[in-house]
Amino acid sequence: MNELTAKGPLSRFKVLDLTRVRAGPTAARQLADWGADVIKVEVPPQPDAGEGMGGPRLGPDFQNIHRNKRGMTLNLKSDAGMEVFRRLVAEVDVLIENYRPDVKHRLGIDYESLKSINPGLVYGSISGFGQDGPYMARPGFDQIAQ
Repeated sequence: MNELTAKGPLSRFKVLDLTRVRAGPTAARQLADWGADVIKVEVPPQPDAGEGMGGPRLGPDFQNIHRNKRGMTLNLKSDAGMEVFRRLVAEVDVLIENYRPDVKHRLGIDYESLKSINPGLVYGSISGFGQDGPYMARPGFDQIAQ
């Protein structure tokens, strides 16, 4: 068995995971399970915001869908947070997000904004109602779409 096989077939890839709830974290977890270096980016805790369907951050469901990932908290609404985010984007191979199209454009984390930082970036986007069409701005996750 060679070193790459021992670490997993995706061990040479670095992934930035901006997802939450179910479909996105599960997709990123699969990459982590196959050896990719996945960095899970969490938003700063907000009072009374709850933890979403992933459960409490220390709960078993959250731990399951984020296993094999490294984690950090980053405020994408602050200049300092965006500076760190852009440095990370320059270093990763893949970014996965599940923001509504209008939100990711407003934050400046859409593919068009990031490809100038990292032209080779593979950008995965998961949304409940798609990236275009009459319902694209509706909030929702995988469970809503099913």
